[in-house]
Amino acid sequence: MHTALGGFSTEFLGLELRRMLRNKRTGIFALIMPAVVFVAVGTNSSYRGEAYGSGNLTAYLMISMAVYGAMFATASGGAIVAVERGHGWNRQLRLTPLRPVTYVAIKVMVAMVLGLLSVTAVFTLGAIFGARLTPVAWVSCFVLSWVGSLVFAAFGLFLGYLLPAENVMQLLGLALAALGFGGGLFVPPSGWFETVSRIFPTNGIATLARLPMGEESLGSIGIALVNVVVWTAVFGGGAAYLFRRDTAR
Repeated sequence: MHTALGGFSTEFLGLELRRMLRNKRTGIFALIMPAVVFVAVGTNSSYRGEAYGSGNLTAYLMISMAVYGAMFATASGGAIVAVERGHGWNRQLRLTPLRPVTYVAIKVMVAMVLGLLSVTAVFTLGAIFGARLTPVAWVSCFVLSWVGSLVFAAFGLFLGYLLPAENVMQLLGLALAALGFGGGLFVPPSGWFETVSRIFPTNGIATLARLPMGEESLGSIGIALVNVVVWTAVFGGGAAYLFRRDTAR
């Protein structure tokens, strides 16, 4: 480990990636489930033929499931710190040159790699099963779906330092499902539900991820940007506070 980089090393990063990818629960819910749900629901022939902005409804559903998969992947990658705290892994790391802030940074990088794999899986199936987007929108929607999941890497870290190891993954799954439905990620919101859904971080990320499709108004884009910035600050600030409290013990 390089002390000049806070103890960062590519070997430790690789170890963390392998540990995460060997986690079967995370692999099923972050990589397999969103792809399977998309194929089961979003590849209906009527969806492929129904236009939505510059693409079709299959592309809309593809982005929804990509966002959900990415947020589950990144949140799981962050929340795993609860399990490691319970096993005493954090105490062992304090005997090495690895600085706490570097440890958190590596966790975020691992979470984002897992999120990238999840988005790639769903978008690949979308291309195979009839999602239609312009070339620019394909790239832009992909990047926005992935980068937006950084909010949930912070959310996962927050829960990882807040909850005990035996409860964190179960509660994380329930929380993400509730945020997905509350943010209108699975069903396009309308009426009063559309207004309420804008409070949830999932709505902000999904709105920005669909932005290249050309169906979002300037007002909804502005609300989505504020949404993402605020929730990133809330989750990131909460994770930083709990992290400092944990390392001070």
